Amino acid sequence: MAINDSTATGVDQQVPRIVDENVTRKVALAALVGTALEWYDFFLFTTAAALVFNAQYFVSDDPFVAAMSSFATLAVGFVARPIGGFIFGSLGDKVGRKKILMVTIVGIGVVTGLIGLLPNYMTIGVAAPIILVALRILQGLAVGGEWSGAVIIAVENAPVAKRARYAALPQIGSPIGTILSSGGFFGMLYLVGQTNFDAWGWRIPFVAAIPLLAISMWIRSRLSESPEFEALMEAGETEHAPIRGVLKNSWRQILVGMCSALLGIGGFYLITSFVVYYGTKVLKMPYETLLLGSLLAAVFEIFVLIWAGRMGEKYGASKVILWDGVASALVAVPVFLAINTANPVLVIGAMIIGVATLSIPYAVSGTALTALFATRVRYTGVAITSNSAGVISGFVPLIATALVAASGNSFWPGAIILLVVSIMTAMSGIFLPALSIEEEGMKH
Repeated sequence: MAINDSTATGVDQQVPRIVDENVTRKVALAALVGTALEWYDFFLFTTAAALVFNAQYFVSDDPFVAAMSSFATLAVGFVARPIGGFIFGSLGDKVGRKKILMVTIVGIGVVTGLIGLLPNYMTIGVAAPIILVALRILQGLAVGGEWSGAVIIAVENAPVAKRARYAALPQIGSPIGTILSSGGFFGMLYLVGQTNFDAWGWRIPFVAAIPLLAISMWIRSRLSESPEFEALMEAGETEHAPIRGVLKNSWRQILVGMCSALLGIGGFYLITSFVVYYGTKVLKMPYETLLLGSLLAAVFEIFVLIWAGRMGEKYGASKVILWDGVASALVAVPVFLAINTANPVLVIGAMIIGVATLSIPYAVSGTALTALFATRVRYTGVAITSNSAGVISGFVPLIATALVAASGNSFWPGAIILLVVSIMTAMSGIFLPALSIEEEGMKH
């Protein structure tokens, strides 16, 4: 049986819900725009870590060492995310979701623009990778409070029975961010050629984050604050120590929630960032083919997310997570077998199938995670949970790269990692309903 609100957080009564679906749609759209910029910025770094950072900032005679250093920088951003989750999550539960979302989006956009302007190792020496790591940490801190806040404000402005539908909309920001970032790199490669791309062309998509930030800020400024949080503020019932409350009372929810989010986050970086590295460095495929694969996979992902959100609304998020975790486990080996052929059609097809499969639990992860925590500690709980899963996910490309090198450039480590992550996510679907808050009209 699902737990009730008081058991989860010590709240004596449910927060009243007054919902206007016209407002719901506007809030969900504003959340989507913000998450699209968030993931555009974050995926730019992910792709650049696989393509250019190893040559621009981590110069080494050993390509493996350079790649490991580059992916380690990628992982540093994920380590910073839980810290950002603690900071911005607790603030979001104290002062409001909207205010914190304005802060996080500015932090992400500004840092991304600065990365595009950062001189490389050949220009300023060892200061270049040090500054890059520092910027990556700042980016990770801001991202730590961004996704969770965007999903929460969409959920808390939605009717209970339609939460899965509206919670899936901010998730579409992920493929849009991939399309913009991969499309930006792909376009620059096409326009300026490989040599100029490696020298300076890769910087243009990073600098483009600044005008995109201005647009996102204007749209996000029109967000409506969560009616649930406003009711808490008016009643003087906001949580004064949300971090302590979540860690003390909801550690089971955190662990299960982490596993439920792992496939959608860690699996994605495996099929995109690691496969881009494996394809270009091991299989000697052209950059354009791998970037095109990422781009097409993201296009398909949009439709998958919309469909999966409706499935979560109809059957419950936990069922979707359980059965798709099983499906992802079944396709793990075939996907990497196809990638290992180095046949462009098979590689792109495998990337599309891999991303589409892991995107189904990702579509409903917002619904699943927000249902684990009550309103007064929801921002903190979701931020800690999703970003803790992000820490593990951030090391996936690094671990896969090390294991591939140790195995003589075999594809098996990638397949095994995807299989294990899929099983962990599937198992979480079994435990989610019993740990979720029971609300009328909500299917877990």
